[in-house]
Amino acid sequence: MKMVMAIVQQQETARVLEALITAGYGVTSTESRGGMLRQTSQTLLIGVDDAQLADVVSIIKQNCRSRVAMDSTQVQDSSPGRPTRSWTQVGGAVVFIWNVQEFMVL
Repeated sequence: MKMVMAIVQQQETARVLEALITAGYGVTSTESRGGMLRQTSQTLLIGVDDAQLADVVSIIKQNCRSRVAMDSTQVQDSSPGRPTRSWTQVGGAVVFIWNVQEFMVL
């Protein structure tokens, strides 16, 4: 058994959740905040059998799109009074996968 933790941007969460639930997977979600832009995201927790792992990862990948956005903080370069802009990749998903030794419903 595997535990999949996917950190998904807030605006993509509904699409990912709908696709996972439609495919028959149980998902627990919680709001989180972090990353380069300090934006709100959702952390999804999905417990799956080993044979289902590729399907779950594929669903997440199909429903999350990465793009480039400007960081809201401006960094000063070596020229005084001339701010530079910082660009970062946003969207997509960060996925962690753990082996689960035991699963219990209490």
